[in-house]
Amino acid sequence: MNCFDRAGCRTTLLVVIWLLSSQAFADDAKQHSAVKPIPQKGERWKDRHERFNARVKKGNVDLIFIGDSITHAWAGDGKRVWEKFYGKRNAVNLGINSDRTQHVLWRLDHGNVNGISPKAAVLMIGTNNARENPPAETADGIKAIVAKLRKKLPKTKILVLAIFPRGKDKNDPFRRQNIKTNAIIKNFADEKMVFYLDIGEEFMTDDGRLPSKIVPDLVHLSHDGFEIWARSIEPSLKKLMAEN
Repeated sequence: MNCFDRAGCRTTLLVVIWLLSSQAFADDAKQHSAVKPIPQKGERWKDRHERFNARVKKGNVDLIFIGDSITHAWAGDGKRVWEKFYGKRNAVNLGINSDRTQHVLWRLDHGNVNGISPKAAVLMIGTNNARENPPAETADGIKAIVAKLRKKLPKTKILVLAIFPRGKDKNDPFRRQNIKTNAIIKNFADEKMVFYLDIGEEFMTDDGRLPSKIVPDLVHLSHDGFEIWARSIEPSLKKLMAEN
């Protein structure tokens, strides 16, 4: 920079610095918590994550489920349903209690899908973000997960599920927030490799309540709830996995 007027040069330099710093601040603002990959703290989380990595290293994976405690519970209350629907389909459960979008992003970068090429991935995540992130940010996190899956698993078809309903009724604030998130993430589907499905109404009564027989704690599913989940996605899953 040739400056004939030192005062003018200093002013120009300050303006350039301000513009650069403003842009950096704006870029950082876009990188909110829902899209910043981080691991959860605690040995139990780390142990489950590492067990995922050990399992996928063995290969023979045609179907993966990705999510939080609701997905994790396929190994608990959903175990019998899992065996019935997925026991012979080389399925792997990649759900961990309390996970948010940022934790799933970290796991995908640290081995959970290394060396595999499933026919389909079922993604249901975001309800834990509702306490920290507004719907648009949670949707950003889900979009980032979809993008990462597309990059790491280019041949895998992705079924993005709407975040399941929670709370006693339609007035529950977190349910309302998740409904807003779902309104955004449904647009991520391209109907070629990414698909969207909302099965929320299958868990509810006609007036929007969650029966205790299906969702005992108003968040997590019972055995009956998992049966509904499996049956509701089965037609879509068969198509994605190219099954007769």
